[in-house]
Amino acid sequence: MKKFLFNRFDKNTLQRKVASDPRERRVISFYRYFKIEDPSSFRDQLYDRLEDLSVLGRIYLAKEGINAQCSVPIENYTPLRSFIDSIPELAGIYFNDAVEDKKESFLKLAIKVRKKIVADGLNDSEFDPSQVGTHLSPLEFHNALEEPGVLVVDLRNNYESEVGHFENAILPDAGTFREELPMVETLLENEKDKKILLYCTGGIRCEKASAYLKYKGFSQVHQLQGGIINYAKAIQDAGLKSKFIGKNFVFDDRLGERVTDDVLSVCYTCGKASDRHTNCANLGCHVLYIQCEDCSEKLKNCCSEECKSVVELPDEIQKDLRKQKRKMHQYPTHHLTRKIVGK
Repeated sequence: MKKFLFNRFDKNTLQRKVASDPRERRVISFYRYFKIEDPSSFRDQLYDRLEDLSVLGRIYLAKEGINAQCSVPIENYTPLRSFIDSIPELAGIYFNDAVEDKKESFLKLAIKVRKKIVADGLNDSEFDPSQVGTHLSPLEFHNALEEPGVLVVDLRNNYESEVGHFENAILPDAGTFREELPMVETLLENEKDKKILLYCTGGIRCEKASAYLKYKGFSQVHQLQGGIINYAKAIQDAGLKSKFIGKNFVFDDRLGERVTDDVLSVCYTCGKASDRHTNCANLGCHVLYIQCEDCSEKLKNCCSEECKSVVELPDEIQKDLRKQKRKMHQYPTHHLTRKIVGK
């Protein structure tokens, strides 16, 4: 019988399958920069075995390495660890266990081959990505935050840092990691001799960023091993007061892990204190935004009255509207292309 190395079910079916599975699941993430000669072949090998272990999640592969966020039934955690360790390039890779495990964090297994495992906009041929900054354990990072004159830099996007961040951190107002690196370089251009502490969600963005900053002449670059996820667990286990306040944004259906009870942001709709991220229910919009539960109920999980009026329409009409919207966005691009070619 032929085995399919991709998901074949719709979202509703996937939700039912996950809900009916009685097994508890562990949410983990891991990454490593290493050379993959044939990412497509490696992808199929991974998918075949991970599906057998009931792993769900999102894994990106590129010639530069692997970046994975996934969940696994607790009974298969050790077999998964053994399988990953059996791959020489991945042996001993650090598993970053989530602070909060939620069964519905992922609904399917998706393994995708990309040009890069993180879209950083950098030309890796200009510098050595392996020359990373000094890794600090969560407790070392926690103590370093107390040092006078240290600079703490959040390497996440603005929608992540607005709901939670380290105290006194520099929070670049960037929508993507690609935009953020040159922004950080500019913000710190007169601080090249100071001790710099970098952090992100799980640590992967700091790997490339620390190497880039060292290449640009920053002499004391340090990074949080395992990111906020690792820090939150370690601080909790040590019984210490967290210097990360608020919520840690995560890229799965949970959209966040509660680290402290502090609520740092407000509902975009009414301005009431809230750090509840959601996506607009109008698939033609689907914008990520912060909205309190009261406004979400009033607007039927939409970002505005306009989007609410759309989701109240029959499904077929909504699909037609999305098609029209796509055509409207495509036409100017095609028109400009024809003008330039014919010029």
